[in-house]
Order: sequence, then C-alpha cells, then structure tokens
Amino acid sequence: MEAQEHEWILRLADDALVLAQRLSEWCSHGPALEEDIALSNIALDLLGQARAMLTLAGGREGRGRDEDALAYFRTDSEYRNALLVELPNGHFGDTITRQMLFDQFAVLRYDALANQSVDLELSAIASKALKEVRYHAAHSSQWVVRLGDGTEESHQRVQESLNVLWPYTEELFEDDAVSQACAAAGILPLNASFKEVWSSQVQSILSEATLSIPESKALLTGGRNGRHTEHLSYMLAEMQVLQRTYPGAEW
Repeated sequence: MEAQEHEWILRLADDALVLAQRLSEWCSHGPALEEDIALSNIALDLLGQARAMLTLAGGREGRGRDEDALAYFRTDSEYRNALLVELPNGHFGDTITRQMLFDQFAVLRYDALANQSVDLELSAIASKALKEVRYHAAHSSQWVVRLGDGTEESHQRVQESLNVLWPYTEELFEDDAVSQACAAAGILPLNASFKEVWSSQVQSILSEATLSIPESKALLTGGRNGRHTEHLSYMLAEMQVLQRTYPGAEW
C-alpha cells in the first residue's frame, strides 16, 4: 500500500507542478497586466501545492529524495500528471479553457481530501489548497463565460479550444490499481465518483458561455502511467536544465 500511496501523491504533485510551469510561461505575455499578474499568482499557488506534495512524497518514499530531487531529476516517463495539464498554452482561450476544465476537477478532489481522507497530512495540505483552487475555478470559469458569450470571434476560438481539449478530460476520472487501493484505504474516493458533479458544473459554465460540449468520443490517456506527449519532454528540458547541468546549485 505504501508504494501505491506514494504513486498517488506524485499524481497530485505532478498535476500541480506541470500546470504551474505552463502558467508561468505567461509571465509578461498576458493579454492585460491584471491577467498577467493573475496567471502568475495562480502558478505560484500551484507551485506551493506541488512543493508540499513532493515533500510529503519524498519523506514517505524513504530514499532521501526531497522536493527538488523529485522535480528536477525524474524523467518524463517518471512523471504522473494528467496529459491535459502538459499541453502547450496556445492562445489565451486555449489556456483558460484548459484551466477551467482542470480547476473544476481540482476543487472536487481537494474537497474530498480535506474533508473525507483518513490521511491527516494529506488532508492538511488539501485544506489549504482548497481555498486556492476555489479562487482558480471562479477565475477561469468567469473568463470562459466572458469569451464564449463575447464576440463572434472569441466564441468561435474558445469553442475550438474546447473541442481540442475535451478528449483529454476523461483521464481525470480513470481508476486503476493505485486509485482503487487508495479508495479502499479511505484516502480518497475513486476518481470516477467525481465525474457526475464535474460534468454538471462544467455543463452549467458552458451553457452560460453559449458553448457546446464536443461530440468527440476520443479518449486520450496515459499520463498517470508515464506515457506522455512530446510536449512534456520539451517542457522538462527547460525546467530542469540548471539543476541537471549544475547539480546542487544554489543562488
């Protein structure tokens, strides 16, 4: 069970870390100063969540790896994030749609961890993170509505974003031996248990945004088991280059 719990904590940590890195790429490139700052702050929140989870994962692993070792010295095949969060930012509509889809899931997952988990350390981390992701969810959903119910061009572009991203959402609700073992231990309910509420909340947002749920039945998965897109490899090469070139370097 210890190995499966460690693997599951890495999934939480990697979702946050990879998405934080993606959002940080918007720094100084946001569509407006206020939004530039907002995306940077969300990235910092996610990075804080990742640090807490990686520290916990490293401690429980018992191999002497701290948060930096887990962040900078794992290969792409050792990362356990969902494919959705590693996709390139694209234009602002792509980024904010991806954010909305993930945020609605993150709120449900952290709420369950904070209020139902028998793992008190995880629950404490989740309680703090829950306050942050609720803000993230409100921010991204408001933008999706603003863009979807905006101009003809903004509506078309954000609908196209949704069409591309939608097939990646199913992975969030997949269950395997790891999630099943954690559910049996009372750490977190099965991922599939979040699907109905998530679907309802996303549908409400999209309806207000005058957007349509794509008809695509494609299922794009693999990230939880280390099978990633090439985009993660390029992202990690940039993120890890300093530590891999100068191991142990400090400012």
